[in-house]
Amino acid sequence: MKGNLMRKNNKFYIGIVLTVIESLLSGCNFFLLYEVMRMLWDGAADFNRLSRLTVFLGVIFVLRIIIYGVGYTDSQIGGAAVSKQVRLFLGDKIKKIPLSCFTHGQTGDYISIITSDVNSYEKILTHTIGDLIKNITLAFMLIGFVGTIWLPGGVVLFCVELLLVPFLWLSFRVVKKYGTEKNAICAENVSSIVEYISGIQTFRAYGIGGIKNKAVTSAMKQFSDISFSYEAHGIPVNAVQCICLWVGLPLIMWLASVPMLSGKLDPISYLMICMLPMILAKLSDTISRSLMSYKNLMISNNKIMNIIETKEETGSEEPFAITNHGIVFENVNFSYVQDEPVLENISFSVPEQKLTAIVGDSGSGKSTILNLIAKYYEAIGGNIFIGGKSIGNVAAARVLDHISMVDQEVFLFNDTIRNNIRYAQPDATDSEIETACQSANCDDFIGNLNKGYDTPIGENGNKLSGGERQRVSIARAILRNSPILLLDEATASLDIENELAVKQAIINLLKEKRTVVMIAHTLSIVKGADQILVVADGKIVESGVHHELIARKGKYADMWKAEQQLFV
Repeated sequence: MKGNLMRKNNKFYIGIVLTVIESLLSGCNFFLLYEVMRMLWDGAADFNRLSRLTVFLGVIFVLRIIIYGVGYTDSQIGGAAVSKQVRLFLGDKIKKIPLSCFTHGQTGDYISIITSDVNSYEKILTHTIGDLIKNITLAFMLIGFVGTIWLPGGVVLFCVELLLVPFLWLSFRVVKKYGTEKNAICAENVSSIVEYISGIQTFRAYGIGGIKNKAVTSAMKQFSDISFSYEAHGIPVNAVQCICLWVGLPLIMWLASVPMLSGKLDPISYLMICMLPMILAKLSDTISRSLMSYKNLMISNNKIMNIIETKEETGSEEPFAITNHGIVFENVNFSYVQDEPVLENISFSVPEQKLTAIVGDSGSGKSTILNLIAKYYEAIGGNIFIGGKSIGNVAAARVLDHISMVDQEVFLFNDTIRNNIRYAQPDATDSEIETACQSANCDDFIGNLNKGYDTPIGENGNKLSGGERQRVSIARAILRNSPILLLDEATASLDIENELAVKQAIINLLKEKRTVVMIAHTLSIVKGADQILVVADGKIVESGVHHELIARKGKYADMWKAEQQLFV
């Protein structure tokens, strides 16, 4: 797959070939210049000869424009086509990477790779490679030209060019050390900035905007420092290299003066031989910088390859055909960090078309259970069954075909209310969407908006209140009408008015016969559940219905007693 993804197309190769041809034609200008200088020196210049050379020069110029135009266009189109292919692949790849990979640092890395690193890779294809080949071709042509005039001069210039090798080796070491570190710090900067901007409202609310601003500033300072170190180590190498490359000029002038003074080399040839090392020195410096740039940009290529090689979620994409929607956990283990278990050998059953509630302390593993059912995460041990079939070898998307979710943290798109709800069922009619909103208890507030259902709600629904956003999320779940419903503390962090509205929406959502797993922070909500699971320290410590758990006088009874005292 990697080979096909990065494979260059015909336009790219045609662009490179035409770039080489254009470079050879540009080198012909020196031949013509040499010929004119000889004519003038020999007194053989006349109108007809100069006219022929002028026409020849004009033809070369026109050919160069045509070839350069076609070659540059083809290389741009060819390179952009490859980067487009890479972008589309990465967009699809991101959907297949396990959610457990999207930690704070890695999210910034993914953003950096998909944006700036792909742009850098495109720059390699559309500019860097073409410029390198053009300049290297011209450099060898000039060395060959000097060699045809005076062979020792060509040998000297070739040896001077070989001095590039050790300096490039040193430069590449600088790129490898500081360029790679700079790239990594850049990704951390992206993560810090995204976190800061996303959480700016919370930071200000708690008066920690300045503290977080210092953290972002510190991250930027790190980027500034590594950039300085990069340049501080790279510039001296380049400076010494330039000195060595320019040594070719006085060396050629001194060596060529011997045959010139003895009459073996005419003055025009001597003059041309002395001119070309200056052009070659500048050309060589450009080649060196381009190679350093290429090496630096290849870091981006390597990071793209890392994403390509990232292990994907496994499982069959075949439809997950099941006849019932009961859920069974059998000795399931899970941890986000190795040797730090979140769930340990938990086993339980969720009856079909019944309401199972999960309660427990914060951090006990309740939400993790829901994420495992939805295959957002993969269990590291044990089995999970839906409808009597293991979901271990089933693709997450196929499991989610049977599931609707209402999370505590609602994500909404920067779109209209109607379109946000329609994501749950793309072919839904406007009437079906409005019916779902009525059941979700959000028809009233939508009616008060300027454009009703066609009102844009801003980035992540920031123009709506928390309760309104939650009800829109519930409307999605009602519209999707999946046989399994997962509710993750849908009424948490709401004011009393919104909590009542959301509770009524949930009651409407539960009217249809579904297999429901609900996490709740308020026990009175789940008092009538068909089954209550009590989670503590990653284990199921109690299970049963409300009155049974109260009678046992265990953890659930203590939680119930504590809740009742809050309302006394």
